[in-house]
Amino acid sequence: MNAATPSFSPLYQQIKALLVQGLQSGEWQPGQAIPSETELASRYRVSQGTVRKAIDEMAADNLLVRRQGKGTFVATHAEQRTQYRFLRLVPDTATRSPLQRRLLDCKRQRAPADVARALELRAGEAAVQVRRLLLAPDESAAGGPAQPVVLDDLWLPGLPFKGLTLERMENWRGPLYRLFEAEFSVHMVRAEEKLRAVAAAADDAALLGVAPGTPLLSVERLSFTYGDKPVELRRGLYLTQAHHYRNTLM
Repeated sequence: MNAATPSFSPLYQQIKALLVQGLQSGEWQPGQAIPSETELASRYRVSQGTVRKAIDEMAADNLLVRRQGKGTFVATHAEQRTQYRFLRLVPDTATRSPLQRRLLDCKRQRAPADVARALELRAGEAAVQVRRLLLAPDESAAGGPAQPVVLDDLWLPGLPFKGLTLERMENWRGPLYRLFEAEFSVHMVRAEEKLRAVAAAADDAALLGVAPGTPLLSVERLSFTYGDKPVELRRGLYLTQAHHYRNTLM
């Protein structure tokens, strides 16, 4: 091991920490292959089994993706299986169609105190607030217009998201997390959520196209990048008349 190696044990956790440092520093970009287990074992002067155990744990954490016969790659939100892994809203019908996005606003402002605490910002530091609707396509034979099912407020730290504008997001065709990853070098690796039932306030009800007081599911999500650094606070109101929130418990 070289001088930069952490001194704590077990050994495979030391290797994992070094690999995560490589992801944080941008040594390996999302979607890029990392060196082989043999190369990493030689680099860090440990056994291949130790490297494999570290990589196994990082794959379980959705930091890396193994591809049979091709190697191990840095996880990316460009992959179909990970594009929407944080979106748990599922229609009650068997058909699951991608939700459409309608952006409402994007502005920079001083982070409110509760947002600053959640994102670990200094008092008065800038944040970006994004407001959007997610709409579900009409699956009926009539084929009517898409209907709002989620009203989202996203709060992002101002510094890493300098240059994020409404126009930039409107011109982006993929998931927002892929935009954050590709153009701002911010990769969401995990999230924590709090859920509660609420009644729709008048302004929110108007945007969702429901009556004030309609039951909604409130979902507050705090997303983290490498090193457990919080980089997004998302507060969503979910309309669940024809959808439900689905999670998998391991």
